[in-house]
Amino acid sequence: MATDHELHLRDRLTRLRSLNLLGGVRLSGELEKLQRQLDRIQTAPTDEEIWRSVELARHQDRPYTLDYVERLLDDWVELHGDRGRADDAALVVGLGKFNGRTIALLGNQKGRDIKERTHRNFGMAYPEGYRKAMRLMELADRHRFPLVSLVDIPGAYPGVAAEQHGQGGAIARAQALMSRLDVPTVACVIGEGGSGGAIATALADKVLMQENAIYTVISPEGCAAILWRDAAEAKKAAAAFKPDAVHCLELGVIDGIVPEPEGGAHTDPDQSAKLLGESLEEALEELESVPADDLKRRRRAKFRSLGVYA
Repeated sequence: MATDHELHLRDRLTRLRSLNLLGGVRLSGELEKLQRQLDRIQTAPTDEEIWRSVELARHQDRPYTLDYVERLLDDWVELHGDRGRADDAALVVGLGKFNGRTIALLGNQKGRDIKERTHRNFGMAYPEGYRKAMRLMELADRHRFPLVSLVDIPGAYPGVAAEQHGQGGAIARAQALMSRLDVPTVACVIGEGGSGGAIATALADKVLMQENAIYTVISPEGCAAILWRDAAEAKKAAAAFKPDAVHCLELGVIDGIVPEPEGGAHTDPDQSAKLLGESLEEALEELESVPADDLKRRRRAKFRSLGVYA
C-alpha cells in the first residue's frame, strides 16, 4: 500500500505535469527530483542494506566538512571561538564563495587520525561549538548570506563538562535561532546525524541526506543497550527504527536524497562533492526568491508538523 508521503509526491508530480509550461519556467528539474524520490521509496532497503548505510555513514574515509569545503568553496575564511569560553574544533564555521554567491557554512569535523580525532572530539560538539555556530548564523542573517549546514555528528558530547557548560540550553538556543533566520537555510546530513547534536544545526528550510547517511534520535548501539541490554544487537535496532535516507524521506523527516558514487562517498570524494554541490545549488535556487516572512512561516510549520500522529 502506498504511504501518505508517496501519495503526496505522486500528487505533486501530477500537478506539475498538468501545468502549461511558460517560457523560462524550469520544471523539468523538479519533475526529475520528485521521480527520483519516488523511485527510492518504491525500492525499500532491506535490513542488511540499512545496516550497510550505518557502516558507510561511519566509514573512516568518508568525506567530512572540510573535504567538501575544499572542493566546493572559493575564498574560504574560517571563524574561530564563541567569544565567551573557547573554540570548539568539532564544529567548523566560516564564509566562502559557492558558485559565485557568498554563503555561510558550518559543519562537523571528525578528524582522520587519532591526534586529529582527539583534537576534534570525534565531531561531538561542546556548548562552545553551538555558540560558535550561532555567531555564524547571526552574521549570515545580518549580511543576508544563505546558510548551509553539513551535519556529521554521532551526538552532542555527553560529558560532565559539557553539561556544566550548558549543553542542553545551547542546543535549544541554536534551534530557536535557526527558526528565526530571515535567510534561506539548507542542511545536509553527510554522515551521521545523531540526536540533539544534529538537529541543533539542521532546523533548515531544506533538509537533505546523502544516500548512505543516517539520521537518528539515538545510535543503534544505544537503542540496543536500552531495549535488549546488549549493544551487540545494534543491527537489530537499526532494522527496527530505520535511520537510512530512504526511510527518513518516506517519514517526511527530510526533503530529498543526495546521490553518492557507487560504493559510497569515500570511493570518489570529487564526484561526491559534485553531486552534493548540485543538490545544494538546486535547493538554494528554489529558496532565494521566497520572502523572509514566508521562509520563517514555512520552516516553523514544517518542524511543528513532524512527529504529529494523525
